[in-house]
Amino acid sequence: MDLYEYQAREVFKGYGIAVPDAAVVDHPREARHAAELLGGRVVVKAQVKTGGRGKAGGVKLAADPAAAEVTARQILGMDIKGHTVRRVMLAQPVDIQDEFYVSYVLDRAAGTFLAIASAEGGMDIEEVAATRPEAVARIPVDPSEGVTEAKAAEIASAAGLPAETADVLARLWQVLVREDALLVEVNPLVRTVDGAILALDGKVTVDGNARFRQARWGEASAVRDTAVHDADAEPLETAAAAKGLTYVKLDGEVGIIGNGAGLVMSTLDVVAGRGARPANFLDIGGGASAQVMADGLDVILSDPDVKAVLVNVFGGITACDAVAEGIVRALDSVHLTRPLVVRLDGNNAARGRAVLDARAHPLVEQVTTMDGAAARAAELANR
Repeated sequence: MDLYEYQAREVFKGYGIAVPDAAVVDHPREARHAAELLGGRVVVKAQVKTGGRGKAGGVKLAADPAAAEVTARQILGMDIKGHTVRRVMLAQPVDIQDEFYVSYVLDRAAGTFLAIASAEGGMDIEEVAATRPEAVARIPVDPSEGVTEAKAAEIASAAGLPAETADVLARLWQVLVREDALLVEVNPLVRTVDGAILALDGKVTVDGNARFRQARWGEASAVRDTAVHDADAEPLETAAAAKGLTYVKLDGEVGIIGNGAGLVMSTLDVVAGRGARPANFLDIGGGASAQVMADGLDVILSDPDVKAVLVNVFGGITACDAVAEGIVRALDSVHLTRPLVVRLDGNNAARGRAVLDARAHPLVEQVTTMDGAAARAAELANR
């Protein structure tokens, strides 16, 4: 779960990381009052869970409270990469001498964490990383050892950061560990003209599986602000979550349903290898019922980007005839306008195929192998 910038800043403050004074509002008139309390001149920043706000016009300087109200009115309601701005944060501006980038991220492939830092932070950090990768230091962090004072100094030195940033690096590691985060990022971390080190922006992604340990990120938490979070979320992911489905929206054209995360991931790879892009990850689980199958199809067929759907099921706990019944149930309630390729194998596969044969829907076809089904789905999507 991603936090908003204002939430990340509150977390940072709790760990002794300095941030400029700020206030969050959802109405232009409130922005005027907040600017008065903050000293008049403020930076108005859109609160959305995506990058590129500055380049999209979602971060602006307001010279006085009246200008803050006008600027907030301009930013509220903006669409930034598909995210509607419903809140803005007003922060005291600072006189910046240097901008840096620092983050910790989980490196799943290596089974460790990675510290990423650069002496050239700011809006163009992605361009810096792409064109001059030597300007970005990547230092592995052993989770059993963590970021000690010595490790923090090593990271700062490798990235060319001033020595006084090491304290922030050590505190950010504590945020990562104690908040069960998968990512913590500050961009920019700045040194002001009077030598202070401040986090001007922050991003924190917390592990949703750890909510039982992190009570303040629960439904009753004022920090999470459920109403705003849900409004800013990907609509299909929200709809899938309401049905209890494990679903992630991707940017392709082949909708994919499978039983078991490993099988779904393999299916994504096979479809990509056949020249098409997966439109989603959807795992119906090891003991999915016909209703779960129907719900999954309903979500995927609601995605206008989907040109073809591939259902890849290996029956174990999930019997293939139950999956087939779910497909038939979905076909009875959803107007199918895109081709559906089904591969059933394993427990009760013959019965499942018979159920689909009996339904005889003109847009449903069965393929017996995973490779063949992926190839057929890719072919149909690319027509």
